Amino acid sequence: MAEKIVAQFSRRFPGGPLLNVDALRIACGQPSITVLFGASGAGKTTVLRCLAGLERPDSGVIRCGEELWFDASTSVFLPPQKRNIGSLSQDYALFPHLTVEANIAYGLRGLAANEHCARIGEVVHLLDLAGLERRLPAQLSGGQQQRVALARAVVRRPRLLLLDEPLSALDSPTRLRLRRELRRLLLHLGIPTLLVTHDRLEALSLGDDLVVIDNGMLVQRGPVQVVFSRPANLAVASIVGIETVLPGHVESAAEGLLVVSVGEAKLAALASDFPAQTRDVFVCIRAEDVMIQKGEDRPSSARNHLAATVGSLTREGPMVRIELDCGFPLAAWLTKQACEELALNSGDRVVALVKAPNVHIIPR
Repeated sequence: MAEKIVAQFSRRFPGGPLLNVDALRIACGQPSITVLFGASGAGKTTVLRCLAGLERPDSGVIRCGEELWFDASTSVFLPPQKRNIGSLSQDYALFPHLTVEANIAYGLRGLAANEHCARIGEVVHLLDLAGLERRLPAQLSGGQQQRVALARAVVRRPRLLLLDEPLSALDSPTRLRLRRELRRLLLHLGIPTLLVTHDRLEALSLGDDLVVIDNGMLVQRGPVQVVFSRPANLAVASIVGIETVLPGHVESAAEGLLVVSVGEAKLAALASDFPAQTRDVFVCIRAEDVMIQKGEDRPSSARNHLAATVGSLTREGPMVRIELDCGFPLAAWLTKQACEELALNSGDRVVALVKAPNVHIIPR
């Protein structure tokens, strides 16, 4: 059976919030990336520090397989250096007076000289740092500094890697470029990773599983795409940034579909796993799941065809956010090119299309 890290603990800060982690599980021995996602101040970094042994929880238990890292009831507290965890902080924390090679080697103690050199050579090759070994951190780009910090974290072959907002120190173009590269590297390294971020694009680009934390509580866990499209409650819908969340009422259920009224409009949604007697609900629709037709309404695979008026159009990077009035406010995302092809302007009459599986219903 694969080794697992299981953590259940609490940590209270004087005059501050209570962090209460209930049954956080991370499978070791397999290349997967778990994203701890939540707003600033939700407790994400504190969770990492408690797992790493840099903070001592007030109560609970943390274990890795059969090894006990922390147990408040028996006063067990394994120090960081004995947990074999690699970590990468927001600022990379490279030693400015040490070369790339010396930074990577920091912490590699107790190894034979040939094994020491082999380990460094392995990560230098893997992370494309060849030729940079004698440089100082100030002589590196942001992306190179990130790879050096990652090399230092993994050269000891830790059983778990903790990454705290690893891209936040980079400028936007570099961050965009390194997202895909970082995921490729982490999976290639084969080390289970717990990554903290509050950036939705980072979570979607880097993660396999998503754990949502809200005010110190773990409130939902599942595959990244599932949690982002099907939040468990209103708080999670807000945290993961669902653009349209409106109160509705279930009118009927038949053949696996719900009919839900939102104002004067009726929407079809999937009824799978929805509580049979629930009538008052919240309707959640992601802006990226809204399609727009101009001109006559035409047949399509989408069950929901909503007559709408275009309100505002706001350029946000390569995308345009469109506010629609369908009898209720509905947000949509389109590319700049799609907007130009549709010749969309404020005041235009259009049809908004939403497929039934993309209308997520939460009991209210």
